[in-house]
Amino acid sequence: MGTVTNNPFSRFAKMGAAMISHETRFRVRYAETDQMGVVYYANYFIWMEVGRVELCRASGIRYRDMEAEDGVRLAVAEATCRYSFPAHYDEEVIVKAWIEEANPRMVRFGYQITSAESGRKLVSGETKHIFCNAQMKPAKLSAKYFPLFGIA
Repeated sequence: MGTVTNNPFSRFAKMGAAMISHETRFRVRYAETDQMGVVYYANYFIWMEVGRVELCRASGIRYRDMEAEDGVRLAVAEATCRYSFPAHYDEEVIVKAWIEEANPRMVRFGYQITSAESGRKLVSGETKHIFCNAQMKPAKLSAKYFPLFGIA
């Protein structure tokens, strides 16, 4: 379902760090579209979440384990989406996700969604997450996760 690659889009890659990206492929489902067969705009944020979770999983991070074992939550503080072209019903899309920036208090993910058939960029976006404890108060990320998020 997904592949892991080095990511030239990341600021860390430009700085020389070995960051990864992950690609997840799937077909647009009917329930994600409007009457014209065009994907409803909010669904791209759901797809970004799918890409983010699969990137983390491929990197050795499971949200469920972070929550259960360490009480770490990732609260969304910002989300942006730039729409270039629409996706349509039954079109295969690729969600590419990577870590754009990270420190012990927050992580910013980057995303690009493309058409698998044409390679055309459909959407680009970012989400910024604040690390929180189980009570949803801002907290520092445990050092054991630093390498997985690319934090020096």
